Amino acid sequence: MTDMLWWQLAITLAAAYLGTRLLLPLNIRLAIRTGIMATPNERSIHTYPTPTAGGLSFGLVMIVLQLILGIINWNNGYGSSLVKLGGISVLLLLFGLIDDKYQSRARYKLLWQILITVLMFYSGYRVTFLTNPLGSHFSLGWSSLPVTIFWFLLTMNAINLIDGLDGLASGITCIVSVVLAIIGVMGKNPLVLTLTMLLLGSNLAFLKYNFYPAKIFMGDTGSLIIGLNIAAISTAGNTTFKGITTMTLMVPVIVMAIPLIDTILAVFRRIGKGSIFRADKAHLHHYLLKLGLSQPAIALLTYFITGLFGMAAIGFSFSSHKILFSLLVALMSILIITVYIVIHRGQK
Repeated sequence: MTDMLWWQLAITLAAAYLGTRLLLPLNIRLAIRTGIMATPNERSIHTYPTPTAGGLSFGLVMIVLQLILGIINWNNGYGSSLVKLGGISVLLLLFGLIDDKYQSRARYKLLWQILITVLMFYSGYRVTFLTNPLGSHFSLGWSSLPVTIFWFLLTMNAINLIDGLDGLASGITCIVSVVLAIIGVMGKNPLVLTLTMLLLGSNLAFLKYNFYPAKIFMGDTGSLIIGLNIAAISTAGNTTFKGITTMTLMVPVIVMAIPLIDTILAVFRRIGKGSIFRADKAHLHHYLLKLGLSQPAIALLTYFITGLFGMAAIGFSFSSHKILFSLLVALMSILIITVYIVIHRGQK
């Protein structure tokens, strides 16, 4: 990659950070004036009304930069992908803002999430093959559309569901961005690098206002934008710049182990209670709070575990896939057992 691209990436990172920092105070005032507040209820951890829809600050910055960078790099093979993502993100940002204000019913949220995912698929952000850790990757063919829809829905809702603790979602996003950026460098994938710089810069700025005690929550406005971009990054290795085959679902699945496991458990738990749309207060961070851990301690512990899985994801690109897959299975088993113990003791 050229020196010009590295300068562009550095400027992108700085612009995302500074833009978000400048907009955050305005975002807080706007949320207070318009009544977009997270009011404590029986499922809440916070004890006082807090401005929400903080994703508006970094979402706007990311969209504007995606459109600008897309136009600048239109002839470089990935400019159109940035513009398409920016355009679709405008719709998602509006949907998220409406939900933060009026609390849309879960089934309606699912419908417009599917709509956004289908638009992403036909814009070129699609899962076309999967990495086989025990052999070569294989093409999905006709099943690409349903797998893409499933992956985008899972990623968006994983970030959304784990955003129940100050600084948790934004901190995890920063770690995931760093890991995916390293994979992007190895694969010489400028689209991946650009998107990770946008995510990293904006969420570093947001984390200052969102870490305990939070001055503002990201809300659906932010968590869905983050999930959309992470899902888009994981499919960017399948398009113009293939890079290395690990830029499929394997790396994001590894590094996002905690939110993905929490989401899968939530789905089965809610199905058992009669409705997948019924919110509850039984996520992993809720049980850790019941065991006496503070919000900052839980956030830092989650960052640490996410970082460990992130290093495993990077190692997946360096070493024998069979060895790393065995290590991954071991780490995942330990994590699942730990989650079970935490939930069991938390219920008691």
